[in-house]
Amino acid sequence: MPWVDEKRCIGCAICVNLCPTNAMKMKNAYAVIDMQNCIRCGKCHEFCPQDAVRHDSEKIPMEIQENIQKTKDMMKYFKTLEEKRAFLERTIKHFNKEKTVAEKTMDEIKKIEV
Repeated sequence: MPWVDEKRCIGCAICVNLCPTNAMKMKNAYAVIDMQNCIRCGKCHEFCPQDAVRHDSEKIPMEIQENIQKTKDMMKYFKTLEEKRAFLERTIKHFNKEKTVAEKTMDEIKKIEV
């Protein structure tokens, strides 16, 4: 999902004016994206003169670290080594399920005819 780097955004509102679904808005002099309305058309990426609209792939390392930190934070609720290991196994199962959903979704999307 796209996101806006506030350090790069100059508040020109070009992306806001070009967004076909009005998902781009100005807030505190910066563009923001309402992800509920974003259709991922790429116009905001394409026309931002400051390259402030960024690709979500840039956030992968940060998201991984957030997941790791959240997992470590939740470990405190488990007392024994056995409970902690079981929790980690369940956490891995959770991420495997998310991965499976993503992979199967991509497979089905590839079958959509245009």
